[in-house]
Amino acid sequence: MSLLRKGQQWGTFARIWHLYDAKWQDPFKSAELLKSYLKGLYKPIYHPLNECGDHVIVINSKYIALRGDEWKKRVYFHHTTYHGGATWTLAWELHKRDPTMIMNKAVYSVLNNNLQRRHTMQRLHIFPDENVPKEMLENVSNQIKQLQIAPVRLDDIAIEERENFPRLIQYPIDYQLQ
Repeated sequence: MSLLRKGQQWGTFARIWHLYDAKWQDPFKSAELLKSYLKGLYKPIYHPLNECGDHVIVINSKYIALRGDEWKKRVYFHHTTYHGGATWTLAWELHKRDPTMIMNKAVYSVLNNNLQRRHTMQRLHIFPDENVPKEMLENVSNQIKQLQIAPVRLDDIAIEERENFPRLIQYPIDYQLQ
């Protein structure tokens, strides 16, 4: 086998590390996207019984966005396996306790219930902010594009840029809203 073919074969079977920024993203739509990378669905060598998935690092899980009033209405179930051990936790309470748990549960629920789900979840690394260990960042070779563009807050824009923005109406100095 030539060196070129060996390199191509190595690249085909290698595990790639991806980076995904979850800031202002819906965790359930993001989970569908991350599933294809974790299971290796985009690779030409994919087979349901073949474990060819990649590693995915998710940052900023503390800043995820749920639609509407899902923070108040979405409930997560947990059972301790003891009598009377069933608990239902609201999404905002769970997120306050552990900012990575909602994203983790979203990806876990999207993966099919098969024997490889536990191994697939071991390749998912979720961090609440941008502090990722240096050893992991050295492995990253791809960034996954966000599903929707994160909005820019007004206090993130420089004062000079806000002042130079063209105005449609110039209000008088003594103008008061009624």
